[in-house]
Amino acid sequence: MTLILGISAFYHDSAAALVLDGDILAAAEEERFTRKKHDSSFPANAIRYCLEETGAQPRDLAYVAFYDKPLVKFERLLETYLAFAPRGLRSFSMAMPVWLKEKLFVRRGLRRNLGNDIRSPLVFLEHHESHAASAFFPSPYEQAAILTLDGVGEWSTAAYGIGEGNRIRLTHHLEFPHSLGLLYSAFTYYCGFKVNSGEYKLMGLAPYGRPVFVDAIYEHLIDVKPDGSFWLNMDYFDYCHGLTMTGRRFAKLFGAKPRKPESDLEQFHMDLAASVQAITEDVMLRMGRDLYEKTRCRNLVMAGGVALNCVANGRLLRDGPFDSIWIQPAAGDAGGALGAALFVWHQLLEKPRQPSVSDSQKGSFLGPEFTRAEIETWLGKEGVQFKSFDRDDELYRHVARLLAEQKIVGWFQGRMEFGPRALGARSILGDPRSPQMQTTMNLKIKFRESFRPFAPCVLQEHSSSWFDMRPAQESPYMLLVAPVRACHRVSVPTLELNQMHNDPDLRKRVNVVRSTIPAVTHVDYSARVQTVDRTRNPRMYSLLQAFHKLTGCPLLVNTSFNVRGEPIVCTPQDAYRCFMGTDMDVLVLESCVLDKNEMIPSIAEMEREKYLAQFQLD
Repeated sequence: MTLILGISAFYHDSAAALVLDGDILAAAEEERFTRKKHDSSFPANAIRYCLEETGAQPRDLAYVAFYDKPLVKFERLLETYLAFAPRGLRSFSMAMPVWLKEKLFVRRGLRRNLGNDIRSPLVFLEHHESHAASAFFPSPYEQAAILTLDGVGEWSTAAYGIGEGNRIRLTHHLEFPHSLGLLYSAFTYYCGFKVNSGEYKLMGLAPYGRPVFVDAIYEHLIDVKPDGSFWLNMDYFDYCHGLTMTGRRFAKLFGAKPRKPESDLEQFHMDLAASVQAITEDVMLRMGRDLYEKTRCRNLVMAGGVALNCVANGRLLRDGPFDSIWIQPAAGDAGGALGAALFVWHQLLEKPRQPSVSDSQKGSFLGPEFTRAEIETWLGKEGVQFKSFDRDDELYRHVARLLAEQKIVGWFQGRMEFGPRALGARSILGDPRSPQMQTTMNLKIKFRESFRPFAPCVLQEHSSSWFDMRPAQESPYMLLVAPVRACHRVSVPTLELNQMHNDPDLRKRVNVVRSTIPAVTHVDYSARVQTVDRTRNPRMYSLLQAFHKLTGCPLLVNTSFNVRGEPIVCTPQDAYRCFMGTDMDVLVLESCVLDKNEMIPSIAEMEREKYLAQFQLD
C-alpha cells in the first residue's frame, strides 16, 4: 500500500491531504485548527490530523508532494523586482526575509514537524499542475478538458489542457503579470475589500450594479483575444512592485481614490463590481469555447481561485459548449495539496484510475468528526443543558419544526468539509421562505455586510423545479449559480425597481421580496445552488426531507458555521462558542440539541461577550 501526503503552504490557505492507493482518506485546511483565517503557515496541525485520522505515522509515508515549486516562484519574484527597479524596494525588503527564512526550505519544515527520521521522497509539482490534478483525478469523467485559473503560481496564471484516464496534459499557459485572478483582485482592493478573501463580496455586490465601465476596462486595462488569452496594461496596476493592487493611474481612470474599508458603498462601486464580473465571464466563456475547439471534450473540469466564481461558472455551463462541468470544491491553494498527492499516484507512479459515477471527492467531507459520546461527555463537563435524540428520524422532525418556526439553527454533523463552502457538516440553517431571514443572518449571526446573499441547499430531485437547471444536473459543492424559476418569482413593479436602483441603502433593495424563497433569491433572481443527494450527505438529505414534508418547501438556507473574520468551526467547542456568541437560536451537535431559550439569560450573555472579545471582525 502506498500512502502519499500532499501539502500546500506559505501563500494562502495552507492545507494537507492524505491519499492511500489513490483513495482520498483525509484533507483539511490549517486555518480550521489554528483559528486564524486563511492561515498560510506550514500546515503542521492539518498534517497531524491527516495522519491521526488514518492511524499512520510519518515513517509510513511513501511520498510527500508539495503543490508548487518554491525556487521557480522565487525566481519569478526576483525577476519581477529587477524589471521594475528601483520601484518596489519597500515591497522587496518586506518579502525577502520571509522567503529566506521559511518559504524556500520546505524540506526543513517537514523535518521540523514530522521528525528528522522521515525518509520519504519529496516531490515538487508545478502550481497549475497541482490544480489540474485536483480537478481531473477526483472528477467522474474518463476524459475531460481542463481549465485552471488563479492569481499566479510560479509563472502561470492560467492553464488548460486535457485529462484522459490516469494522465493530465497541460498544453497552453498564460503567464504573469497577465492574470484574470489578479485583475479581479485589483477591483476587489479598489472597492475596499480585502484581497484573497473579499472577492466573494465583490461577486455578491455585482448584481446591484450595471456594467457601465466595461468599455473603459476594455479600452484601457485589458486586451482580450478571441481565444480568451489577454494582455493587461501594467501602467494601471501596482501588484508587480508595490504594496497595493492598483496605482494612481487606475484611480484617475475611474475618477476616485480606492474606497476605504468599512466606508459606505456607493452605486459607483456596485457598477465597478458588475463591470469586472462581466469581463471575467466574457474571458472565461472565450477560454471555454477555445478549449472545446482544441479538445472536443464534452466535459470540463476546473480549479484555481477563479473557479470559485460560481456566477461565471454558471454562465459557462449555460452558454458555453460543455455538457457538464466538475469543479474542485477546494479550488484554491488548499486543493493543490490534494492534487499533488493524486498526481504522484496516478501520473508519476502510473497507477490506473477508475472514475466514480458521481466523483471520488466523497462529498468533500474529509475533515475531523466527533462521536456522540465525545460530545455528550464534553457538554456534561461544561454543565450545558441539552436534549439528546436516540432516533435520527425524531431528530430530523424536531429540527425541521424549529426551522419552520423561523429559528436559526447551527448544524454540526459528521466530518468537516474540505474547501471554503459549508455543505451540511458545519452549517447555519434557516427557513428560505422568511423575508427577514437574510438580513437577520447577515447582521445578527454572521456580523457581515447586509447586501451579501445566502445560498440554498435543495433536495436533488427537486432542484430543477425551483431553479433553471436540467433535471439530472448536480451542484453538490455550491459552485454554480442558477436563476430561480419564473413560477416561484414575485413580480416587482418596474418603477419601484428603478427607484431602488438609485437608493444607496442596500438593505432596501435586498429586502424586497422577489420570490417565494426570498432569503436565498439575490436581486437579479439568481441563487448559488447546492443540490443534496442521499449518497453524499444522508443526514442533510433526511433533514431536508423532513422540512419538505412539514412545509412543502424542499430547501433551506445554508451558510457556513462561522462569523466574519473567523474560519468555519472545526470542533464542538468551536461550534458552541460561535453559537453562544451570536443570535443563533438552536445548536445541533450530532444528536444533541441545545436551545438558547432554555439557557439562563445571564450565562448566555456572558458567553456571548467572551466569544466576541476573542477576535476582531475584519
